[in-house]
Amino acid sequence: MPNLQSNFNQNIDYVFKIVLIGDSAVGKSQLLARFARNEFSVDSKATIGVEFQTKTLVIDHKTVKAQIWDTAGQERYRAVTSAYYRGAVGAMLVYDITKRQSFDHVAKWLEELQGHADKNIVVMLVGNKSDLGTLRAVPTEDAKEFAQRENIFFMETSALEAVNVEEAFLTVLTEIYQIVSKKTLVANDEAGYGGSATLLKGTSIVVPGQEPKSGTTSSYNCCRSS
Repeated sequence: MPNLQSNFNQNIDYVFKIVLIGDSAVGKSQLLARFARNEFSVDSKATIGVEFQTKTLVIDHKTVKAQIWDTAGQERYRAVTSAYYRGAVGAMLVYDITKRQSFDHVAKWLEELQGHADKNIVVMLVGNKSDLGTLRAVPTEDAKEFAQRENIFFMETSALEAVNVEEAFLTVLTEIYQIVSKKTLVANDEAGYGGSATLLKGTSIVVPGQEPKSGTTSSYNCCRSS
């Protein structure tokens, strides 16, 4: 994986919109807080509607701003949050490893995502709360099999203990960057935006074939857990 580091002093080369989706109370907001601010709140309240935060990183000497949208998992907000899928180039599909129902709903969330977002969006299945291993209700193998079947990434995380949180986000961001940078190279940057402006408008992104890419983990044989 290319070197990534926080950087806020350069011009932005790319802006990538990522959405967090999944049932309520699986830890989406905690994952975002841990990644964006390295914080964890025991008294976190349920997200109402949609919130977002940003984090700026350097990937392969390019400055990338991750614009991460935290979507409420409650049914009554579905119609509101669906609009925020538009323009998203990455998604973290989160379930709670201690709640089987949250994993059983993953397929419906993925279907909804695919119905609103670009068909080539980069998706990471995230099994959160890995620190509660003694309460596990979702075997890691079940999630791996689902991810392999759907050709998406998979990782187990703990927002509480900061395990694999940064790795999960960076895997998605790096994959997006590699796709977009290749597309920009092919297009010879004809728009003059370095790919960022057109990307925010939801321009289709062509995902490379199933062959593993050098220096990164392929989304087709990526599945791993903590």
